[in-house]
Amino acid sequence: MNFKEYDSASADPAELYSLLVGCVVPRPIAFVSSLSAAGVPNLAPFSFFNAGGAHPPSLVFSPVTSGAGRDKDTLNNIRATREYVVHIATWGLREKMNQSSADYAPEVDEFVEAGFTKVASKKVKPWRVAESPVAMECRLFQIVEHGSGPLRANYVIGEVVYFHIAESLFVKGRIDYAALDAIGRLGGPLYTHVTQESVFKLARPVLPAQS
Repeated sequence: MNFKEYDSASADPAELYSLLVGCVVPRPIAFVSSLSAAGVPNLAPFSFFNAGGAHPPSLVFSPVTSGAGRDKDTLNNIRATREYVVHIATWGLREKMNQSSADYAPEVDEFVEAGFTKVASKKVKPWRVAESPVAMECRLFQIVEHGSGPLRANYVIGEVVYFHIAESLFVKGRIDYAALDAIGRLGGPLYTHVTQESVFKLARPVLPAQS
């Protein structure tokens, strides 16, 4: 096969960003609620997101610094308060979630603008989204900045201190992925979502015993 090749040392960061979001797909979406130091609620989705480990349970997401060099309100809030809630973005929440991604001013409450209902969390101060079937209350462990200036990574590593998971998602004690109906980000305005038809099974290989 023929390849297009890019040297990261000389390529435009905006072009590299486009390559990353086109190649690393689908990306789960962290729908994050936070509070500013002044107590203003914030909601925003981030698709550079994944789990990190289970002892303790940890999550990592990266609110990339904008092309204009501005840090996201979510990142500023977490730096100030060290608490936040990560929700899983689902098919049913897609339109409202997308509305929350608009470039609102820091003093604007995205819960109100996007039409979500606030529910008190158990162990952290930021509100959680009542409409979300999964909410994970987090306390900040560390923020790791990688790079500098526009489009740099800001890895927010947090410990999950409390889980809220809808009972309807459980089948035989495990979460039913099709019932969760999570959506994932592709490039640009494109998304995908997990359905019963899209799930397939690959058993992990078992190597023969060594003699």
